[in-house]
Amino acid sequence: MSRQRREPDKYKRLRLQVFARDAWRCQLCGRRTNLEVHHQQSRAHGGKDQIENLITLCDSCHRNEHHH
Repeated sequence: MSRQRREPDKYKRLRLQVFARDAWRCQLCGRRTNLEVHHQQSRAHGGKDQIENLITLCDSCHRNEHHH
């Protein structure tokens, strides 16, 4: 079964929705710069590109999440 990512324009809009929902802050440390969207359940483990599965993290916290 192949994983599919949303079309680039749709994914870009979804990312903006996640950032807005999370008040443009990292949900772990509160930082407001270098924000990224993190899949709480990874796509490799069946996680979906859906707002309920996504969270805003700064680049540092995002890296840390992937190293744990």
